Amino acid sequence: MSVDALFQPFQVKSLKMPNRIVMAPMTRSFSPGGIPTSDVAAYYRRRAEGDVGLIITEGTVIDRPAARNDAAVPVFHGEALPEWKTVVEEVHAAGGLIAPQLWHVGSARGRGDDWSPLGKVDSPSGMTTPGKRGLAPMSDEDIADTIAAFGRSARATRELGFDAVEIHAAHGYLIDQFFWSGLNDRDDRWGGATIRDRARFGAEVVKAVREGVGPDMALIMRLSQWKLQDYAVRNALTPDELAEWLAPLAEAGVDVFHCSQRRFWEPEFDGSDLNFAGWTKKLTGLPTITVGSVGLDGEFIAAFGGAGSKPASLDGLVKRLEAGEFDLVAVGRALLADPHWVEKIRDGRHDELKDFERSAMATLS
Repeated sequence: MSVDALFQPFQVKSLKMPNRIVMAPMTRSFSPGGIPTSDVAAYYRRRAEGDVGLIITEGTVIDRPAARNDAAVPVFHGEALPEWKTVVEEVHAAGGLIAPQLWHVGSARGRGDDWSPLGKVDSPSGMTTPGKRGLAPMSDEDIADTIAAFGRSARATRELGFDAVEIHAAHGYLIDQFFWSGLNDRDDRWGGATIRDRARFGAEVVKAVREGVGPDMALIMRLSQWKLQDYAVRNALTPDELAEWLAPLAEAGVDVFHCSQRRFWEPEFDGSDLNFAGWTKKLTGLPTITVGSVGLDGEFIAAFGGAGSKPASLDGLVKRLEAGEFDLVAVGRALLADPHWVEKIRDGRHDELKDFERSAMATLS
């Protein structure tokens, strides 16, 4: 099947992409002390040289004491900013486009036991999982400072010359913890019985980021139903609830929704073949990115347990793209294993596609 649909240009605001392929954000933990190194810059440059349409960086955290849960996760403030400038320059020198993903982990725990947060952990209601309450809920002052910190990182995004910005509001991290009724039982303006009520914090973050980057930069928000704490949980059980969730975020200034699924081909709701990105586009009219096991035969959660994956057909993906179900396609592990994946797909060099092995997660190849 022709893959021409993947190689059509796409524009949203000032972001002009040469094709529809996005490098998905993937936490790498190769930034000692939170400062990205020359190896990090070279890692992203290789993907730009491989003709990725837009690179979204690994999650990079805002200026809050416990915004990260791993000492080698990069930060996006202070001493790290000149190094992020180097990353931008390397990607642009290779003809690429790049956006940082702005992140706060909230009460989500890290992968190791040797990391202690540098301050009070931020959490909507003091819970790490539903019913497990052991932290102090965020005060109004904490919330205001967190929103302001997103805004400061957004301004840095513009000043450093990035091409777009993404807010990480998925996978059970801080913004998603406000969305999730299981972790947000606040009875003030930051909580509420409905998903629209609980979307207020995310909407205020969007407004701060929009103010920081200005009106012309593309603002992307990554959402998911599933959480690292619970793969089966959902914020929206029906299309109506999904519309209630998305509306305040779109009104606040989101340009593109990045809709994370574990498997992109799975329908979001009964009675329709549309996936999460498809429903989001239908309900908001905004462009969407689909993501979830693109180009591989195994899903990514299994990779943490050591599972590898082999290249898989893109026929179903391309058909959905051609039908307008979504606008862009994010690729994770396939690009992590092979910076030339895009070129090989474009040129029909399928026999040269690489398997994904867990060892790829341990290097910056």
